[in-house]
Amino acid sequence: LGFVRCPAYLHAMSWRTSVAPMMDWTDRHCRVFHRALNSDVRLYTEMVTTGALRHGDQPRHLDFSKVEHPVALQLGGSEPGELAFSAQLGERWGYDEINLNCGCPSDRVQSGRFGACLMAEPETVRDGCTAMLDAVSIPVTVKCRIGIDDQDAEADFNRFIDIVAESGVQVFIVHARKAWLQGLSPKENRDIPPLDYDRVVRLKQRRPDLTIILNGGLKTFDPYPDLDGVMVGREAYANPWILSDGRRDRHEVIESLYAYVSDQLAQGVPLGAMTRHMLGLFNGLPGARAWRRYLSENAFKKEAGLEVLQQALSLVQIPQSQAA
Repeated sequence: LGFVRCPAYLHAMSWRTSVAPMMDWTDRHCRVFHRALNSDVRLYTEMVTTGALRHGDQPRHLDFSKVEHPVALQLGGSEPGELAFSAQLGERWGYDEINLNCGCPSDRVQSGRFGACLMAEPETVRDGCTAMLDAVSIPVTVKCRIGIDDQDAEADFNRFIDIVAESGVQVFIVHARKAWLQGLSPKENRDIPPLDYDRVVRLKQRRPDLTIILNGGLKTFDPYPDLDGVMVGREAYANPWILSDGRRDRHEVIESLYAYVSDQLAQGVPLGAMTRHMLGLFNGLPGARAWRRYLSENAFKKEAGLEVLQQALSLVQIPQSQAA
């Protein structure tokens, strides 16, 4: 049975706070770091295409650490059979959720007929979500924009949501900025079209039966009035301490990762692949520059081991009043 047949399961899940899927950033090492900061926040993988899972190295794309839960696999694709196959793989690997990307504006995803261009094809998205819901027993969710190009009237957005919801999908993560697929780069698409949080609020008012999560330009994890949750992206990466749930101070967060780092080093993972996600941890505090500089200059050396991370941490002496 698909997840849509189990509404009680939905209410037991929490999308109150989450970190956005970000290409080249939210890999498994980043997610382990974020989990060390917060035991509850929902984590998302980078987008993985259905083609990569069908024809590529599945363990490389799907392996993750058990400490990451709750963690969602974000898929890029549009063909129902391929989405169902990939969703089943994600469930078999142990992911807690399958999320369909309908928001990425890059040329590569447009040529592959997935990402934000699917905002113009709600029936295609509906059919893909139906196939996934029929294939797995974990939640299937959709991450989308409020519109694309000239198809950005509120009626277009509402039509997209309503048609996709016919599949049984009940959770929509909405980046409150439309995407320009022609004329703007993916980087420009993160800033130039104006944010419209009110449109997302009106969606929730019109469809109170759906779980609506706000994404786009958020700087904190503070609840947003009248919505079910918030997803923070670049700010959570640049200033990861905003994720902190208060269980540990900054030094304790890094020390809690020593075992993971040692294990990954033993498996041949370069130290820099892990520490690159940690550079912003001490932003604004004494020693932050020394921390960043030491890691940047030493963690990517071929022989770099755990002692590099330990030495970097020793350079940051924070007064107790500022540690938490």
